[in-house]
Amino acid sequence: MPAETPTTPPIRGASSKTVAVIDDDRAVRESLTELLAALGFLAKGFSSAESFLQSDTLADTRCLLLDVMLVGMSGPELLRTLALRGLRIPAILITAHEKTALAPLPPEASACLLKPFSDSALERALDQALSR
Repeated sequence: MPAETPTTPPIRGASSKTVAVIDDDRAVRESLTELLAALGFLAKGFSSAESFLQSDTLADTRCLLLDVMLVGMSGPELLRTLALRGLRIPAILITAHEKTALAPLPPEASACLLKPFSDSALERALDQALSR
């Protein structure tokens, strides 16, 4: 399974920054990357937190769409790692576990969406995260 999903072309303008989609479920990662492109975002998918940290995309990432439970480093662990490096990237957590969705959010996270979620819920969460 490839670690990255191809980048989608930006629609919202040349100054758009990347929304990184980090989910170990390939189908979820690819569908979210395509949805973000349809919403006008530049999006790139990663199968793990580690592959994201090793990528050239890190410096250009404007927002994370991040699964809570990943193989290897978890979503919250990635946020802590970024904070220790002095990087504060707005994040939207996603999870299939209702109990996790109701837990307090890390400071970098503006929302936690319970899978499956609607396109409009994602768009609202992105607007909120990007306005921080």
